[in-house]
Amino acid sequence: MTDFTAGKGQTRTDLAWAIATGGIGIVLFAALLVFAWEFAATLFLIFAGVLLGVALNAITNLLGRVVRLPHGLRLTIVCLALAAALSGVVVLGGTTIADQTTVLSNTLKSQLVNLKAFLEKNGVDTSYFNLTNLNASSETSKASGTARASGPARASGAAKAEETPSTNVQHNLPSAGALASSGSAIVSQTLKLILGTVSAVGNFFIVLFLGLCFAAQPTLYRKGLLGMAPAKHRAAATILVDRIGDTLERWLIAQMVTMAAVFLVTWIGLEIIGIQSSFILGIQAGLLAFIPTIGALLGGLIVVLASLASGWVAGASAFVLFLGVHALESYILTPIIQRQALDIPPATLFAFQILLGVVFGVWGLALALPLLAIGKVAIDYLREDGEQRSIKAAS
Repeated sequence: MTDFTAGKGQTRTDLAWAIATGGIGIVLFAALLVFAWEFAATLFLIFAGVLLGVALNAITNLLGRVVRLPHGLRLTIVCLALAAALSGVVVLGGTTIADQTTVLSNTLKSQLVNLKAFLEKNGVDTSYFNLTNLNASSETSKASGTARASGPARASGAAKAEETPSTNVQHNLPSAGALASSGSAIVSQTLKLILGTVSAVGNFFIVLFLGLCFAAQPTLYRKGLLGMAPAKHRAAATILVDRIGDTLERWLIAQMVTMAAVFLVTWIGLEIIGIQSSFILGIQAGLLAFIPTIGALLGGLIVVLASLASGWVAGASAFVLFLGVHALESYILTPIIQRQALDIPPATLFAFQILLGVVFGVWGLALALPLLAIGKVAIDYLREDGEQRSIKAAS
């Protein structure tokens, strides 16, 4: 006689175990999302260090095709070459970069103020633009010019003030509360500046340290990452991790070539046009080329605004140069250099950039493409694996 009670009991136990496992999985996934949201800046910082490590490892592997040396020695040569190039730029062009940065900053501020005035003159509401600091700097420069013009008047006023009794001078001295308030404001602004500088420098060295560590022992970290995968899925995880690493290496090499080409073409073109700060404008255009679409548009806007200070002809020439650089990047460099690296539709990439930029700020905007590339590689692999399983099941 068949005992149906045991089967029902087993079914209930399996159902309870499935519900409990599903509930625990949902809770853990929600906790992971909350953790990622709260510590997004730190996670992006670590991811930037991983990207630097991948880039250094890719350059080291390229050097290995030329010279047969150990990995550590090749990495040392690459790091010394990059440090020497950076030091050469700072030593030989440090003064030029500093001077051109100051000129460019002042030019952009004045151009934005002029643009705001032009829009207001034509009936466009510009109240949503936060140009308070720019107006303040403009007013400060005007005030300094007025002060220089009224120098004789101040001298005559000072002569009259010398004739007044000393009691009047005592009444003009600030009170102790005003002095304390001014002192606290100065200390607060100084602390903000110091903390901001320390944070930026600290983030730079964190990314540099992580990148060097990952590039020095890539096999060690690869084994550690694969060791966290379950044993039955380790083979699939190995294939997926290797595909992601190869994709990121090819993309980073292609991106560095693209950035160097954009920098050189922009610098030489602006130098021919006769635009001030051409070198620093070329540098910013090359760096912004790391961010697809949005970076190119922002770099072109900065170039055109800075060129308008030299006249409409220079501004139009800079705009034509921007169109040429954009065509070079979009229709020559990207199809030739990056066709084997990534194949992501522009609209998908742009939408993902906007989403991460709005949610996570600059970090999300800058790292949107590599994150999307990782997701695309994983989806493509899972799709291939699912098709292979379907074929095996059908056969």
